[in-house]
Amino acid sequence: MTNQPYQGDQPYRGEQQYQGEQQYPGEQAYQGEQPYEGEQPYQGGYDAYDPYAQQQAQAPQGWQGYEDPQAVQQYTQQWQGQTWETQVQAPVSAAETAYLPQQGHEPYAAPLPPEAPAPEPAPAPAAAADGSGYGPATIGGNARITDAQRARLEGRSPIIEPGMQPAALTALLGLLLAGTAAIGTYALLVPLVVLQAVTAAGWFRLNGMWPARQGIALAFAGALTADVALLAADRAPSAILGTLGVWVLLALVLQLRSHADPDERMYGLMASVASAALAIVAAGYLAAAADAVTVGAAAVAVALLARALPLPTPASVVVSLLAAAGAGIAVGGLTDVGAGGALLGAAAGGCALIGHRVASYDYPSRFVHFTAGVALPLAAAAPAVYVLGRALG
Repeated sequence: MTNQPYQGDQPYRGEQQYQGEQQYPGEQAYQGEQPYEGEQPYQGGYDAYDPYAQQQAQAPQGWQGYEDPQAVQQYTQQWQGQTWETQVQAPVSAAETAYLPQQGHEPYAAPLPPEAPAPEPAPAPAAAADGSGYGPATIGGNARITDAQRARLEGRSPIIEPGMQPAALTALLGLLLAGTAAIGTYALLVPLVVLQAVTAAGWFRLNGMWPARQGIALAFAGALTADVALLAADRAPSAILGTLGVWVLLALVLQLRSHADPDERMYGLMASVASAALAIVAAGYLAAAADAVTVGAAAVAVALLARALPLPTPASVVVSLLAAAGAGIAVGGLTDVGAGGALLGAAAGGCALIGHRVASYDYPSRFVHFTAGVALPLAAAAPAVYVLGRALG
């Protein structure tokens, strides 16, 4: 058969609708052979009607479907008309397919293709929480940088002073030295050994070498050897010099046996020698006169407390020296040192400020402040106490 145009309100006589089939919204089910009541002609794009409609209209009543296979083959042909699409679909833009929040049972719209993520900024090294002076390890290839190096690059000072608590501990240890020196030599050994142990540990930590058990043990052993030698030699200063020479040789031998790089061995050698030297030199309190130790240790205690006051650095240094000299005069008047206590106190206070400055260098940690910051002022003042004590008689 040929295709005929769709004529007005002629009803579509197709196959009967399955009664259990679910209809689309707005669609009415086909009811037998009766035409739709009030049906409006379809104004869409049906340019050709179903070729099976005329055959079904001419079939006898009650005929259902195509039971004759030949009849089915007779009307089996391809469509000659247009497609079923009656509206031209406009191209969909990417913005129209953007993701919108789903409301009710609305269909989900596919999201836009994800854009390339913005490059992350290179991680900047930050200061360590424990105050060790090193920033955290990075994976971006950045080298580790100390807080002191960053401070220098930014034009700031890399110095952090220990503060009042370490100064109070220094003052306490100094007063113990002053009091036990007035009691006797063996009483002086107790705070002196504590001072030497803290000096050895604090120096290695100040130089960034931790743990350094071997170096700390070597320096502390040298200090104990110097103490024993002084007691055996009736507090002769030659015992200090002899012990110092032997321990420098031992440190050299130990570093030569090390399998580290040459630069590391040299650095370790210098740290070991300096630590042993400071711990051994602190034995000078045992070699000095008892009255000189009392005056010098008291002057260091007062100087460090004055240095910890919240004052500008130049003013704080001047106040500390004046306080040390005043303490020397006051304590010297109670001993045989007399008026010479002012000079002894000022010298001991000056050496203590040098040790305090060294312990403040390069953004040290709290451990450094409570070891080197406590011990170095007293250890640095020991030579001045011994020399001036001998000179003032």
